Amino acid sequence: MNWKTRITDALAIKYPIVQGGLAHLAYSELASAVSNAGGLGQITAMSMDSEQDLRDEIHKMRGLTSNTFGVNFAIGQHGRPFQSMVQVAIDEDVPVLSITGGNPQPIFEMIRGTNIKTLVLVAAKRQAVKAEQLGADAVMVVGQEGGGHIGRDDVSTFVLTPQVVEAVNIPVIASGGIGDGKGLMAALALGAEGIEMGTRFIATEECIHAHDQYKQALVHADENSTIVIKRSLGAPARALKNTWTEQIVEMEKSHPGYEALQPYISGEANKRYISGGADNKGFAWAGQVSGRIRDIPTVNQLFDRIIKEAEAIRTSWQS
Repeated sequence: MNWKTRITDALAIKYPIVQGGLAHLAYSELASAVSNAGGLGQITAMSMDSEQDLRDEIHKMRGLTSNTFGVNFAIGQHGRPFQSMVQVAIDEDVPVLSITGGNPQPIFEMIRGTNIKTLVLVAAKRQAVKAEQLGADAVMVVGQEGGGHIGRDDVSTFVLTPQVVEAVNIPVIASGGIGDGKGLMAALALGAEGIEMGTRFIATEECIHAHDQYKQALVHADENSTIVIKRSLGAPARALKNTWTEQIVEMEKSHPGYEALQPYISGEANKRYISGGADNKGFAWAGQVSGRIRDIPTVNQLFDRIIKEAEAIRTSWQS
């Protein structure tokens, strides 16, 4: 079947499936597998220690795939300066750049005049409109189901996606709660022209930087196994529920502020769990779709499953 959309055309990919940025996890091994399977794989720039590390990872990526790939920039409220890392992506002429977690305007100013395609993650209609005005090629719309950083408003992907589709003229990619062919078809029915998946790609063989305990936690999770932290900081984010994240929420009830919470929500606390397997001594991002994850396939197997399921649905709709 034909999976051609404005997203596949703009990004030169076979299937309208984008892999999320996945801090500390999305490196060339996973990203190249996604790109080789026909989607858009991405490497995570701001998890790199230096500009040279990012440059090396881009070179490694090009050695593993000849297909389109992206570089993700998570520019959150308390993140480190990103301009020098963006310059590396520009110098290396990366095909696609995605922006999550902050005001994308400085990055758009830096890449003006290049041929780099741009995707912006948004969690509200107003953010999507602003991204279009800045010149984004597409927006990725994340609802409350998503893992990691989500919107301040408790709006689901199912409601937010068609709202954004009706508000902008550029293509929309649905994100949050999607991990299979049913999710792909639901997104297309809502007017989206592609999907972004994060949590589902963590539970794959090629996500080698994720500890097996993290992957097994996703496999054994249900739809109630996640919790939203950092609401008190105005930056809500969804993670797996454990004693560490429950402690964070309890601390937030007394509004201790960023300085008090920082040791609990830091990148180091995140890596202790996701890479070190130290459950209850750190935290791991995960969306509610973890309740639908039951195995750890290869990326190719996951793509085959998604497309076959989606094609079966399309066929049933036409009968």
